[in-house]
Amino acid sequence: MLGGSPTGEVAARYGASRQTLHSRRRRFEQEGMPGLLDRSRRPRNSPTRLSAEAEAEICELRRRPPRWGARRISHELARRGLEPAPSRATVHRVLSRNGLVRVREQRYPRKYRRWQREAPMHLWQMDLVGGVPLADGRECRTVAGIDDHSRFVVIASVVAVPGARAVCSAFTAAMRRCGVPFEVLTDNGKQFTGRHTRPQPVEVLFERICRENGITQRLAEPGSPTTTGKIERFHRTLREEFLDHVVPFESLAAAQEGIDGRVHAYNHQRPHQALDMVTPVGLFRPHTPVRRNDEPPEQTLDEPELSVEVVEVPVLPPQGTAVECDVRVPPSGEITLGTGRQRVGIHQALAGRTLTVWANHRSVRFLLDGHLVTTVPSRLRPEDIAYLTMRYGARPAGAEPAPAALPRTGSGTAVLAAGEPVEVDRKVLRDGILCLAGGRHQVGFALAGRTVTLRLDGRLVHAIADDALRGTGPRPVPADRLGQIRGARTATSPLPLRPCRPGPSGPSGRCMRAAVS
Repeated sequence: MLGGSPTGEVAARYGASRQTLHSRRRRFEQEGMPGLLDRSRRPRNSPTRLSAEAEAEICELRRRPPRWGARRISHELARRGLEPAPSRATVHRVLSRNGLVRVREQRYPRKYRRWQREAPMHLWQMDLVGGVPLADGRECRTVAGIDDHSRFVVIASVVAVPGARAVCSAFTAAMRRCGVPFEVLTDNGKQFTGRHTRPQPVEVLFERICRENGITQRLAEPGSPTTTGKIERFHRTLREEFLDHVVPFESLAAAQEGIDGRVHAYNHQRPHQALDMVTPVGLFRPHTPVRRNDEPPEQTLDEPELSVEVVEVPVLPPQGTAVECDVRVPPSGEITLGTGRQRVGIHQALAGRTLTVWANHRSVRFLLDGHLVTTVPSRLRPEDIAYLTMRYGARPAGAEPAPAALPRTGSGTAVLAAGEPVEVDRKVLRDGILCLAGGRHQVGFALAGRTVTLRLDGRLVHAIADDALRGTGPRPVPADRLGQIRGARTATSPLPLRPCRPGPSGPSGRCMRAAVS
């Protein structure tokens, strides 16, 4: 340029802009060769630069427990009136510059699908957390529950023994205060579900409370703690900010008082980052009025008030009464009641279905959707009836759904009066054969797949289907073996007088007589 070359040609030759060449020329003319050296581009003054006092306060907030992150520190400085409040990025740069942030690389990066219910009281997450020490050396656990939408802690009950009754008592007490949620999400602990109980699945008390209160129970997949991530994150907060810094409590009541105080601060004072720094109480709307502070409750809820009828822990029925309970048929089809005294075989086609059991000291009936499946003599003792109440949530039964089974002696043989008719239900196989007392008898292809009632009266057997007499033939079972027929019961209804019409729609009496003769 100084030799007379055009500025544009020199800029193209050295890959620089025209503005850079003009500025370097002026600096060379004023300072000589030192003016061509690179200089710092830092501005001479920074009016918005963070002050040393503010930077020191950021470091102090980071060092003091609880160890807040950049977003929480920025929020706290704004609440304390610092103007202008530093942004989250500014606070993070200050922490990094002072060595207060440790960068940890995740070895196996994971991608989580975040989800949240659209309104409060739609879903509660529940779990148990330990680490509550007592002065006598015991370590108690806390039954905790959190609302999925608002992160409001609805349950925080300290229990010495984390059994089913303690969990259910805390759950029902929370429903009295806040109302009944629509859904509840838990892990697969034995306090919450009996789905994985061996040798057969059962319904535990928590499942019964959910069923009778209309609550949809959801279970996390085994080995997937992130499904209940909100309650797990609350457990971490409770440990890091409270339980790790306390001395053993004098008693269980003192531990509960300490947990209650911490939970109140969590719900009413501690801003939550997932809620855009809003406290959980600002978003929680229960189904019933609750007292949030010392002020009387106000009817300012967005949702209408619901009448809460919480199912309590069941009471044992009086001795000698019948009970009802629901059981799930295992894949093997063998159902065990009581302490193993009563074993009943159900067809494997009903595996996975829920049957209603009606039981007393004489008979045990199994019903599917109100229809009788089978009736067997009862071998249950009074203590077994009480066991059904405790394990399966049995309730006092209503009227007998079907005739009682035949009374039996100690050897298992039924007691029959002379000439007393008995009835038994059997299902006809696909080839038109039914099984009775160890024998196979042909009844006709038209009844294949249907259940037929056989009435053994005197020396005859009558086949009844759809309240119509399908056929009559000689009794295929000797009189001394009538008491050994499985599922036999006393005949209480009279013999239908209307026979079925012979034809393609049903078997004729001739066919039945020929089959059992």
